[in-house]
Amino acid sequence: MTAATAYLRSGKVRDLYAIGADRLLLVASDRMSAFDVVMPTPIPDKGRVLTGLSRYWFEATRDIVPNHLVGTDPRDVPAGAVPTDVAADLRGRMLLCRRAEVLPVEVVVRGYLAGSGWKAYRAGEPICGIALPRGLREGDRLPEPILTPATKAELGEHDENIDFEAMVEAIRPLAGRGTRGLADRVRDVALRLYERAAQRCAAAGLILADTKFELGLVDGELTLVDEALTPDSSRFWDSSAYEPGRPQASFDKQYLRDWLERQPWDKAAPGPELPDDVVEGTRSRYVAAYERITGASFARYLAEDEIA
Repeated sequence: MTAATAYLRSGKVRDLYAIGADRLLLVASDRMSAFDVVMPTPIPDKGRVLTGLSRYWFEATRDIVPNHLVGTDPRDVPAGAVPTDVAADLRGRMLLCRRAEVLPVEVVVRGYLAGSGWKAYRAGEPICGIALPRGLREGDRLPEPILTPATKAELGEHDENIDFEAMVEAIRPLAGRGTRGLADRVRDVALRLYERAAQRCAAAGLILADTKFELGLVDGELTLVDEALTPDSSRFWDSSAYEPGRPQASFDKQYLRDWLERQPWDKAAPGPELPDDVVEGTRSRYVAAYERITGASFARYLAEDEIA
């Protein structure tokens, strides 16, 4: 990196660049993380799936909450703002966004019993302080969607589920005297976003089991940021194959997680190299999620960088 670039940092998946005083450029890479560890093997076109789906959902939910997206045209990125190799690969990967004060929590909504929620329930524990009825099976639909926040782990560490009151305290430094009102607004917006997305997924033959939102403040207004409702941040199940009481056929990173669980790996960095069949199996599920949800061709998105 040279001093002329506006590089800020790299996350597990995205690279961030400052564009002027009030804009960020988010570039989605093909890096794949699982169990909070970045795998050494990329998934081809993964970053474009995440970007294309996020663009779709930002547009589909803007009446619920504003989002940070300003543009997706590489020509809007000033010359020299990013390295030459990055600039050459922006199409379909970039989100030019307003800067936000991002809330220091993962805003997770669950509509079905899976993942860490199922593990807690099976152990007889409440999920983020919420007690659920007895007798539920893995994959069962919950009586109603629930907000289950989590901490934001540093790279190589693991997120931890927290209850609503812990979320209130976590966002207090941003909200001050308005903390309780902001926390209530976060819960309301997250549940409404989940319901809207679940309805749209159902029409595409998918079940949105759970999802994670990133929210922040832009000029004091709650705003949807980062990505939205992608296979990285959500569990998408095939409605036609849904059967509670077992793991579900999915269009997300669960396929990779399942493979990793079978490996002699302690879930600490570095992760294992991924074989070709796992790479292709992951890619095909991500592309299927994009096409089923948007109703558009991913090949066309790659060729034309547009949402049909």
